[in-house]
Amino acid sequence: MQYKYLGKTGIQISNLCFGTMTFGGEADETTSANLFARCREAGINLFDCANVYHEGRSEEILGRLIKNCRDKVLITSKVYFPRSKDVNECGTSRWQIKRALEGSLRRLATDYIDIYFLHRFDENTPLEESLRALNDLVQQGKIIYLGVSNFAAWQIVKALGISAKEQLASICCVQPMYNLLKRQAEVEILPMALSEQVSVISYNPLAGGLLTGKYNVTEQPTEGRLVTNQMYQVRYGEAHFKQTVSNFVALAKAHGFHPASLAIAWVTSHPAVTAALLGARNLNQLEDCLRAQEIKLTPELRAAISALSPTPPTATDRNDELDKNAELFRLHIAATKK
Repeated sequence: MQYKYLGKTGIQISNLCFGTMTFGGEADETTSANLFARCREAGINLFDCANVYHEGRSEEILGRLIKNCRDKVLITSKVYFPRSKDVNECGTSRWQIKRALEGSLRRLATDYIDIYFLHRFDENTPLEESLRALNDLVQQGKIIYLGVSNFAAWQIVKALGISAKEQLASICCVQPMYNLLKRQAEVEILPMALSEQVSVISYNPLAGGLLTGKYNVTEQPTEGRLVTNQMYQVRYGEAHFKQTVSNFVALAKAHGFHPASLAIAWVTSHPAVTAALLGARNLNQLEDCLRAQEIKLTPELRAAISALSPTPPTATDRNDELDKNAELFRLHIAATKK
């Protein structure tokens, strides 16, 4: 297992981390315990969770599993989405953050959470209020580090600016979606993270299971997130994804790799990505994911994989135009020298 620094914190996390969204759902308590044990055996030291996963059951199971190794692992949780129909139980207001954190601490049976994420940008609460509330909880020792998930690059930079200006605890990591089918993070989030030394712990490296090879153009399994979860059906429902997946699976097999292993290796090979979040319902799935650490992607193989899906446009049209003009100018100069 490789380890990388978490932003500017001075601590290191495994470049494969485990997302516990299956705990208490697709994975019962026994299976969850087996998954956790195998992750620890493999060297994984960060386990990602959220207060809304399976109505809090994921946190409860994770809390029991870390009981005997609390000082050896880092755990995360998140705040934004509601756990009840209470009109105020949503967002990142000071009121909601305090309540959500206390609930997570109880379910996780711990005194502190290593990384606490704002699960989503809250358009209805000033970011200053959210960051001040989080800073107070850091001062109290209930949160060690801060992160944000599903933020746009400008929202992340705004948060970094407010924290610097007001001398508040700052964000050390971000959690965007990133995989071969969803490459929007390449446009601004990943370059921003490199520039500002913010860690990236990306999720959905297997595109909800599409990149494992179990889904194809002519055959569909009877179980899995893309079968049972409407959110994933919408997220990965574009027709052209099937052909991309088919081409990727063929390439993986031609190189002797399991598609799941190669898909994760492609994500972690990006220089801005600190770690990829694995997800699994059973040990067989987990083993395929863990084998990603055995793959050393050459620049040529990464380029071949990347060519299977559209490269997202640059952040500004002007940059793209200048790049093309620079190439034309280079060709012109070369031609005049002949």
